This record gives sequence, structure tokens and C-alpha cells, in this order.
Amino acid sequence: MSKWYIAVDGQSVGPMSTSQLSSALSSGQYPASSMVWCDGFADWKPATSVAELSNPDQASAPPPVASSQSHEIDFEIFGHEMQFVEIELDPQESVVSEAGAMMYMSNDIVMDTIFGDGSQQSQSGGFFDKMLGAGKRLISGEGLFITMFTHNGQGKGKVAFASPYPGKIIPLDLSKYNNRIICQKDAFLCAAKGVSIGVAFQKKIGTALFGGEGFIMQQLDGDGLSFLHAGGTIVEKELAAGETLRVDTGCLVALTQTVNYDIEFVGNVKSAIFGGESFFFATLQGPGHVWLQSLPFSRLAGRIYQAAPQTGGQTVGEGSVLGGLASMFER
Repeated sequence: MSKWYIAVDGQSVGPMSTSQLSSALSSGQYPASSMVWCDGFADWKPATSVAELSNPDQASAPPPVASSQSHEIDFEIFGHEMQFVEIELDPQESVVSEAGAMMYMSNDIVMDTIFGDGSQQSQSGGFFDKMLGAGKRLISGEGLFITMFTHNGQGKGKVAFASPYPGKIIPLDLSKYNNRIICQKDAFLCAAKGVSIGVAFQKKIGTALFGGEGFIMQQLDGDGLSFLHAGGTIVEKELAAGETLRVDTGCLVALTQTVNYDIEFVGNVKSAIFGGESFFFATLQGPGHVWLQSLPFSRLAGRIYQAAPQTGGQTVGEGSVLGGLASMFER
């Protein structure tokens, strides 16, 4: 007999049988959109997508896999600290990216600037759909336009996208995460055509004011490959139901939609002022998967700014016994 668990307010409820859970969902005890898990599942799934729960008396096979709405692309990531991803395209396949991310492309790749977010709905719909896709990007701090690269030749075409600063590129197959990933702004690098790049509003005022990302984060929807970029070393954490992880707000890269994200005051005023840490940490509560970065770009940029001579910073005099004395002769 299958043992089911359901996520309720960040807590795992169960185990229960298929008929028990199905009855609880049909009676309205739990929302129909609740996330559920059973032995054999790779990740939590919406209850509405599990055929066994809609008809518990009939043992049914897994639901048929719907045809992919995104282009199926192949890729390879090169490098270590400064990575780039090379994407291989079949004829008429496309990939979308932020402006300025392209590194190189083969001769038969055609570059085009499109209005909106590059998703099928945005491009095949009417003027309103295109405006909606562009508006979502504008709200998230991105431009109204996105760049699309299409292979118009024969055989295989290749296009590469480079990291904007030292770090790692994270490949994500959205179909393995219930077709949605929420990430910080500026983390998106590129994706297969068909992936929708929208916004995820933070409903809690504390998250909005102190989370470092404002009221919104980027939301990637679809069933194709997407690529994120983050600074330093990437750490992945799989949180169990009810498990809590506290991280610096800038170190959060991405999370699955089942993770509850909030802001918590940590420590006291003395530790915050003299300890060099922030007043607020991000509190992540499972179930779900999260990606963290060891070097947020804001932290890297802050160190560079502090060391810049134009802002009063001084060179350290690396490798010299004179140290700061050498800077006396600098202009």
C-alpha cells in the first residue's frame, strides 16, 4: 500500500493511504493544489497531477508525458571559475538569452531581438500577450526585449554564452521541478525557446522590505532547459518537509516553488553592528530544493568599490615589505 505525505504550511502531514488522501482532497480538507509525495517520487508533485488521487480505486499507470512546449537543446559547460555554456541547436531550434551574454556563434545562427520573454505564448499570441511578457520582464528589472538565436542552416549549429563574473553556471531542466523555478534577479543567463521568464511576487512585507530582492524575484516557467549564473561556489540543499535553513539574503540563488521563503531578524543590534553581519537572514523552509552561492555579486562589487583609489581606497602593496609606505609615491 502506498504511503502518501502532503505539505501543509511548510509541514509534512502523513503517512496516509491513497484513499485517505484522495478523500481529504475531494472533501476540501486540503487544497487541491497541495504538494504531495510518495515512495518512488523524485520530487514533490501537485496533487492535481497525480492520477491515483483522482481515482484511488483504480490502479492506474503514470499519466502520459505531454509533448514538450520548449525546444530540446544539447549543451556543454566549459571552464572552472569563468565558465561559459555552449549550446548545440538542430535546424530551426532556438535559444533565448539576456542582452550581452553571447560569446560566439556558428555561421548559420541568426540573431534576432524579440519583444517579450521568448515564450511560446508571448510570441504566438496577440499584442496583449506580447505586452504581458514584456511587462513581466520590466517589473523584474530587465529590459523589454530579449535576444533569440535560431539555427537556420543544416546539421548542427552552436552558440555560446559566457558568465558575467566569476562563478558557476547552473543547468536546470524545469520539467524535473514541476515546470517552475524561482530565482534571484540577474541570475538568468539563457534558456531554450519556450521558457517563460516572469516575476514571482513576495507576499510578505518583511520579505519585500528586507529580503534584498524587493517585492519580486524572477520566475522561470516551462518544460525546457534553463541556465542560471551565480558567484563563487554553488551549494545545493534538499530540504525535507519542515526543515529550516537560514542563509544570507544575497547567497540565495534559486528555489523550487514548494519552499517557503521569509525574512527573519537574527541576533541583536550589537552583533549586527560590530559583528559585520546583516540584521536579517533569509529563512527557507522545506520541502523543496534550494541553490546557494558563496560569493554574491553585491559582495564582490562592494569589496572592489572599497579598494578603488577614486573612492579613497589604497593599494595593499602585495609582495612588498614596504606595504602602505609604497603608496606614498603613487599619484
